[in-house]
Amino acid sequence: MPSEDEAATRPTEARSKEGSALVLSRGLVILFALACGSAVANVYFSQPLLVTMGHDLAMSPALVGSVITLTQVGYGLGLFFLVPLGDVADRRRLVVAQLLFLVVALVVVAAAHTAAILLAGMAAVGLLAVVTQTLVAFAASLTPPAERGRVVGLVTSGVVIGILLARTASGLLADLAGWRSVYLASALLTTLLALVLYRVLPRHSDAEPTPLRYGQLLRSTITLFAQERLLRLRALFGLLIFAAFSTLWSSIALPLSETPYFLPHSAIGALGLVGVVGALAATVAGRLNDRGHSRRTTGIALTVLAASWLPLAFTRNSLWALFVGVILLDLAVQAVHVTNQTLIYALHPDAGSRLIGGYMVFYSVGSAIGAIAATFLYTLIGWGAVCTLGATFSCLGLALWAVTRHSTPNPAAEAALSQ
Repeated sequence: MPSEDEAATRPTEARSKEGSALVLSRGLVILFALACGSAVANVYFSQPLLVTMGHDLAMSPALVGSVITLTQVGYGLGLFFLVPLGDVADRRRLVVAQLLFLVVALVVVAAAHTAAILLAGMAAVGLLAVVTQTLVAFAASLTPPAERGRVVGLVTSGVVIGILLARTASGLLADLAGWRSVYLASALLTTLLALVLYRVLPRHSDAEPTPLRYGQLLRSTITLFAQERLLRLRALFGLLIFAAFSTLWSSIALPLSETPYFLPHSAIGALGLVGVVGALAATVAGRLNDRGHSRRTTGIALTVLAASWLPLAFTRNSLWALFVGVILLDLAVQAVHVTNQTLIYALHPDAGSRLIGGYMVFYSVGSAIGAIAATFLYTLIGWGAVCTLGATFSCLGLALWAVTRHSTPNPAAEAALSQ
């Protein structure tokens, strides 16, 4: 049986099933990346603003903490209930509609004068920010298999840069004009992107929409997981790498705000700029996947991920060690993430939105596990325990790769690329 790498590099005859795929211009790919980064950033804007929001709306500490929780819950629900719609609806209209509804939610947050309105608005922001994954699936559907890894890599770079820079941008803008300005500015940018995408996106997707009712669509997402071994495996990789990713980024502000650094929030937020260096390398992973090296790329990236925790363990002694660790960790996570998305989309291009949406649910679970466990361990034991946790997630991923690296995907993966 062909290996995972061979399945990923079958000739581009899959076009008969996907339709006549396009080779997207670099400008349009960059626009996809910009839109993805802008949308997903809305999920993370609130993190450096929680104290200010709480004071402004007289919220208790427990209620303030629920701002992030509700946003993430909304995002998780959107992954399952909204992203699959890309397989049955016109993706261009769906993207524009989600962006416009996201504008409304952002304005509600910016204008909120009670805790209840703020929390409802934040939940809606999380729910609608999943337009990011609709855009990823859309970009993949418009690209021939031989170029798909490169395009997914570029678009995913936009996603990760949006996540990493969200805290930096919101902190700086809030210092200049208040926390509400963050959401108003995002609403204006989202409106502009909706108008531009409405004009430049293809009016009709090459792939025929799946003739399923909404309930059948959701059930089929679960069925795909039951049928496709490769999807389950790659989803598990996604859970572990994002648990490691969240372990670092949810807790790094804690040691940096204490002795010997005592860094201000703006300086801690700027650490995201260092992470961007690693995120930009995601395009390299995409190209390697297009050349048939998905298995090797995954193994090397997971090894780098495990090794990144060694310099990160010296964070209290050296900021340079922290910078090296951040670059290595973000590079590794994005390499695996891009490879995952490219491979699972190839299983069933006509179910691309369901595949990517379902896979990203595992991303959300992993992120939540990493964040909760990291902050708990830091409070209980300290930074060393956090690094041990991150290294454990990373080594589990590497062990999983070692055990499964010679296994083959479900034959459906080959059929999807050979017909």
